[in-house]
Amino acid sequence: DYATLRAFLHSHSYTGNPLACRAALATLDIFETDDVIAANRVLAGAMAEAVAPLADHPHVGEVRQTGMIAAVEMVADRTARTPYPWQERRGLRVYRHGLERGALLRPLGNVVYLMPPYVITPDQVRWLAGVAAEGIDLATRD
Repeated sequence: DYATLRAFLHSHSYTGNPLACRAALATLDIFETDDVIAANRVLAGAMAEAVAPLADHPHVGEVRQTGMIAAVEMVADRTARTPYPWQERRGLRVYRHGLERGALLRPLGNVVYLMPPYVITPDQVRWLAGVAAEGIDLATRD
């Protein structure tokens, strides 16, 4: 029950899964042969440009980014950085909008995360940020 504020938050690991371990080794091989980090820096720059306009949104308190992970925090009052009540589940609204548009966004409370794979293109990054912006617009209307 979401109202109890208790959840089983988990992530994924390769622990004990031979197929996943093999995929991880293949990924490490790609990192050795391709300049993945340089390409990632270009994509991270595209991400920064794509999410930058959200910093001016009237219901965004902060936009932050590390590499290819961007986080957009929705707030009820931008000046005071007053959060929305958690019971309103505004992040879930953004997530559902993303699904309707074919995008997978990650909400944690009132924070929406964009965590695309490294094979994304700059155009797709811009599209993903646009979908997030649409979702934030919809989720913050009242």
